[in-house]
Amino acid sequence: MSGLRLAIGTSGVGRDSLDGGWWPRSRDLATEFAELVDDFPTQYGRIVRAVYSPPDWDDAPRRIAVRGRSVKVGKFPRDDTHVIYLTTSDRVVYCLLVVPSSFDEAQGSEALLASSTPGNHHSATSLLQVVTNELPVDPAGEWAVESAR
Repeated sequence: MSGLRLAIGTSGVGRDSLDGGWWPRSRDLATEFAELVDDFPTQYGRIVRAVYSPPDWDDAPRRIAVRGRSVKVGKFPRDDTHVIYLTTSDRVVYCLLVVPSSFDEAQGSEALLASSTPGNHHSATSLLQVVTNELPVDPAGEWAVESAR
């Protein structure tokens, strides 16, 4: 693995539709989530719980072993929003886009950029549709322009 693929916006939690994005390398939630928790930047807190969109994953664990502990996870029933909510020990809740592991480098980078751009008002689903259908990566600041509307 070459490091956590994570982008957190600078607007502040809950100010935008998404607080950032996470681009896992596979659809194995137990493996990918353990890496996310273990490598989550300390300035954002310690993850103690998560709720996720089931269609993004092949497995559905209720607890995931991480470094020295386990974290309770749950799924939204019948949900296809492509997000994961992370709750920290400080009770901060981050809403992150889950970028499909199948995205190529350009798509994944674009999705992380869009999800963490201040002022984003796209839903995770619409953001992924745009990224899937309209590339290249934001050379003209399109995400910032669209989010200001």
